[in-house]
Order: sequence, then structure tokens, then C-alpha cells
Amino acid sequence: MKNFPLRRQRVAFLFLLSLLLLLLPALPIASATTTGPVLAVELQGPITPASDDIVAAALQEAEIGGFAAVMLLLDTPGGGLTETYEIQRLIEGTKVPVIAYVYPAGAAAWSAGTLILMSSDVAAMAPHCIIGSAQPVRLSALGEGLPINDSKTTNAIVALIEEKARAHGRNTTAAREFVVSNLNLNADEAKNYGVIEYIAPSPENLVRQINGSRAKNTTLLTETAKVQYFSPPINLQLLKLLSDPTLAGLLILVGLYALVFGLSSPGIGSEAFGVVALALGLIGQGYNVNIGAVFLLLIGLGLILAELHSHSFGILAVAGLICVIVGSILFIPTSFPLWYVPGSYQRSMALAIILPSLILGAFLTLAIYKVARARVSKPMLGRFVGEEAKAIDRLDRNGYVLFQGEYWQAEAEETIEKGENVVITGKEGARLRVKPRRCLK
Repeated sequence: MKNFPLRRQRVAFLFLLSLLLLLLPALPIASATTTGPVLAVELQGPITPASDDIVAAALQEAEIGGFAAVMLLLDTPGGGLTETYEIQRLIEGTKVPVIAYVYPAGAAAWSAGTLILMSSDVAAMAPHCIIGSAQPVRLSALGEGLPINDSKTTNAIVALIEEKARAHGRNTTAAREFVVSNLNLNADEAKNYGVIEYIAPSPENLVRQINGSRAKNTTLLTETAKVQYFSPPINLQLLKLLSDPTLAGLLILVGLYALVFGLSSPGIGSEAFGVVALALGLIGQGYNVNIGAVFLLLIGLGLILAELHSHSFGILAVAGLICVIVGSILFIPTSFPLWYVPGSYQRSMALAIILPSLILGAFLTLAIYKVARARVSKPMLGRFVGEEAKAIDRLDRNGYVLFQGEYWQAEAEETIEKGENVVITGKEGARLRVKPRRCLK
């Protein structure tokens, strides 16, 4: 009977524990919240492979830097399906809420831009903006966009955009019509039809509007959040420039013609320019950047070496230097699998890689200048004969003279006193033949 109070305590403890387990599902679950600044990423112009890299770099910076959300500022006529799928995958794979915002006022997010908007966690538009026209097209031989009516391709895109709309609670009918009938909506219509959630005149206003909203199982606390703009690394900025479809196509076309012209008329350097233009155009069309960078570096070094054995007056060297510098820029890493490379480190790495190329270019320029001057200058013997020098000691047939700041061994036709001016009459190896200047009077 002495253990009875202890048994009563155990029974009471078990009863309270059972009651707590029964009531636990009914208790409110604490909601995760996210605070911090919002990282804005500008996606202007066509959606290209560079767009994927820029979005990936921005999301990585947001994850590491403690940003509350990433805001994609869309103003695009569309782009490649492969690139669009990759951006959708990046949006789903990140833990940071992604806001798609068609901005500024009067902008449009057609085709690929609409697919990205429908895939975002929060969708918004500035006043007087347009979305829609998402029917897939293909380019003709003349560069004209032709609609694709193949049911296999169209149905796949319809299913994709409908599922994205359904996952985020948006109008699936409007999503379907974007593809099937090229539906276009302005900001007011898009909000009324349940395609977007917010209309805002500026990113700062949108950040205040979304305060308290839910995305990726978190509550956004952005009432006082600041908007910071993402600045892509220099290699991504260059890749974005090269990825413009018009520029990339033009580079390939010019490169091919220059290559053909250079091979048919060698010696003027157009074949070197053709190789450079062709390589840059292929990189712009989506050719692997790292492989392309190595290719440019090898081509550049080859052209520089070829310059040493040619008479192109620096044309091959200039083309090679351009290849080395551009290849160096594209070769700069922006991130690694296991650790994040901050912007300051990227700039330091860029300087460490590009600076040697510039130094090499300076030395190469000096060498080309020296070689060119030697080629167009008169023969060395002609430069000596008739020039004046000064005897630095008494020349009793042999001695030394000072010529253009340099000491030369000299052989005189007669005795010359120290300090007397002499005239060069010839040169044998490293020895000058001289005679007194007085003999010319």
C-alpha cells in the first residue's frame, strides 16, 4: 500500500498525456513567416538560355542572402519552350516565393512570359500591360513566325499551363485560351478573370500589397521590405547580349560568309574574323558556355601564335586577343555545386582572369608595333651611314664613340681626339667605321 500514491501519479500523467494527444490536431499550427528584402530580376526581351542562367543565379542569391521573395519583372515577346520549361522548374524547385510581375506600365508578357506568369507563386501586372498569345510558333526560312497547329505540341502546352493555373488557384479556362485561341488580357481583365492576384503601379507598391499573403507554405511579411535589383555577373551580361536571336543569327551568317571569303582570298584576315563571329553566334544560340569559352581560348591562342609566323600586320593577333578576352569572361564561374560565390568574389575572379589577357594584349600590341616599324623602316646600314657620333676617348685607330646614347666600338681612318665629333662611314658587325667631322669641311 505504500506505492499507491505513486501509482495514482502515473495514472494521472498518462491521462493528461492521452488528453493532450487527442487535442493536438485541433490546436492551431504556427505559421512559418518570411521577412527581408525582395530581390527584383529584370527579364526584358526574348527568353533565351541566358535568361535561365540569370534566374538561377538570382534564386541562389536570394536563398543565401535571406531575401523574402524574388520578383521577376517581365517584359518579353516570348522565347524558347526549353528555356521556359527550365524557368518553371527553377520556380518550383526553390524554397523562396517567386513573384511574376509584368512591368513597367505598357509592358507585355506574351507567349513564354505568360507561361512563366502562370507558374509563379504570386502573379501581378502593372496598369495597361498585356498578357496572352501563347500559341507555339516556329520560324520559317525567312525568319517569319508561323503558328504550330500540331495537336501533340499544342495539347502538351495546354495541359502544362492548365496544371500550373490549377496549382496556384487561377482560371484554367483562361489559361487554356491563351494557347488555343491566343487570348489577350489587360491588367484589369486578368484580375477579374482570376488570372492574376494584384495590380500595382510599381514594385514597391506591389511589395506592400502582398504583405500577409501566403506562398510556398509561408506568410510574406513585406510591409516595410525594400526592393533590391539583381545585377547579373559580367559573363551573364555578355551571354544575354549574345543570346539575342537577331544578333546570334547575324553573327553566324556573317561568320560563315567571312570564313568562306577568307579561305578563298587568304592573307587579309577575314577568315579569323569569321571564326570569331561564328563561335560567338553558336554560344548565343545556346552552345554550352564552358565548352564555348575553352574553344574561344584555344582559337585565340592559335591565332596569336599564327601571327608570329605571318605577315598580317596584327590582324590575326587582334582577332586572337578578342577570342582570349571573350573566352576569359565567359569562363568565369558564377556558382559551384556546394557553395555560393558572392558578387565581390566573382568580380575579383573576373579581374584575375581578364587582367592577364589585357596585359598579354598590351605586350602583343607593343611587339606588333615593333615588328611593323621594323618592316617599314629603312635598312639598318642606311640608318648608320652619315650619322654623327662623339669620341669618348682618343681614337688611335681604335676606340669608343657615343652614338644615340649608346657606346660603340669604332675604327678611325686617322687619329681622333677625345670629345671630337665624327661621322659614321660604315659598319662591320658591332664595329663602326668613322672619320673626323672636320674632314668634311
